[in-house]
Amino acid sequence: MRRPILWPLARRLRAAGFSPRLFPYATLWRSAEQAVPRLQAELRALGPGPVHIVGHSLGGVAALAALHDGNNLPPGRVVCLGSPINGSAAARGMREHHLRLLVGRSGPFLERGVQLPPDREVGMIAGTLALGGGHWVADLGDQHDGTVGVAETWQPGLTEHLKMRVSHSGLIFSGAVAEATIRFLRTACFGTALSQG
Repeated sequence: MRRPILWPLARRLRAAGFSPRLFPYATLWRSAEQAVPRLQAELRALGPGPVHIVGHSLGGVAALAALHDGNNLPPGRVVCLGSPINGSAAARGMREHHLRLLVGRSGPFLERGVQLPPDREVGMIAGTLALGGGHWVADLGDQHDGTVGVAETWQPGLTEHLKMRVSHSGLIFSGAVAEATIRFLRTACFGTALSQG
């Protein structure tokens, strides 16, 4: 995802006292999986920590892969926003409907999903406002954000899982999502008062 789309969330994190750094990676011509070693190197350079990570969609999958497979990485919490950690039905559906170019080379990475890293506090925010084309190519379940099904975002071992009434893209722009993210980065808890959906 291009960096400018993440600027509103980065501004909110900065206003809350964090020092966000945006990590760019290609998704169409290279798999995001190829960015994992580069992310691990950047995390080591930012250490000794704590270094928190916020990842939207594929970015969250790549971040968790980096943390799961990385050694000597600094401590820190992770917030994933609509990340299909159990694999993406929409990515599979696009491949099956000969639309794989829309997902780019990251399709197989998205289809597989990722294991949660051990000994890491990970929070997930899943959207429940069904705006997006993912449900046209795949069954996303009863609750989804238009691109990712809520069931695709949950695994045992998550520290917290929060559903909010926002779309997949809305996860980046929502002030309420940013507040929940900030709360989790500070306390490892989203807070039940914020739960919607």
